[in-house]
Amino acid sequence: MVTKSRWIPSASFSLLSEFVPAVGQEHWHCDMKRGFNRARKKEPEIAAILSKDTSIQRIGHLAQQGVYEFHQDNQLLDDIKGVEQVAQILQLDQELPIVKERVWSILANYYKQPILQNKKILNLNRGDEGFPTPLKIETTDSPFNLFAAIDCMFLETDGTLHILDFKTGKPNFDIRQGYVYLLMASYLYPNQKAVASFYNLDTCQWSEKIVATSIQLQVIKSKLDQIAKKHDFQIQQYRRNHDGFAQIFPPNPDHSRCKYCQFNSICEFSIGEVSA
Repeated sequence: MVTKSRWIPSASFSLLSEFVPAVGQEHWHCDMKRGFNRARKKEPEIAAILSKDTSIQRIGHLAQQGVYEFHQDNQLLDDIKGVEQVAQILQLDQELPIVKERVWSILANYYKQPILQNKKILNLNRGDEGFPTPLKIETTDSPFNLFAAIDCMFLETDGTLHILDFKTGKPNFDIRQGYVYLLMASYLYPNQKAVASFYNLDTCQWSEKIVATSIQLQVIKSKLDQIAKKHDFQIQQYRRNHDGFAQIFPPNPDHSRCKYCQFNSICEFSIGEVSA
């Protein structure tokens, strides 16, 4: 007889940012988008939307895969046609022109400045591995699962564990994401000094190295625990009362933002604004 494991709430940086957006991004915040994405994700219309990457998402995924392919065969970084060969592996010719152009530029940037070359890489993800294995975080009352998809980990020359996250687009780095990575590292590698950073593949810019004190890690742990339980409570509310969706996950009152949302074709608030 197979015993089912007890359900516990989950948290991630992505969920944290959907609850509390980064400074300067508050005007984009919409709880209803989180509701579509997480509470109603199995509904056919919404599942169909979620199954397709936006152009921005596609660029990010292909950029990550490109870095991965360069380091699967390091000779590509010395080959005059290295960028062309990686583009062929990624089948860029089958992508939309805007995606193809941006990713080609990113590949060319990385070919010129391969920041991981000669690094002692411990792990480099391709970016399409699916959900990572969660880490169970114990708290004073009940645990939660922490999900953190780490792009790359390598060792610096002094033995420091360096957690690296690749970015594309505008160079906006959210230090909270670094703290989430360092929280996970504190459990997985408790005796290892660790830092985190971001690298923008479009602009070739590094962030400052992020370090965290035990107090800072405790703060981020408490915040993740709080949102995990609050989100789980809202999911349960919705399952008991589907008609209360808009009250449980209220929309952004500024409907001018809706035109940029991937759910605007099915959201009654967005449709109402367009037809007005």
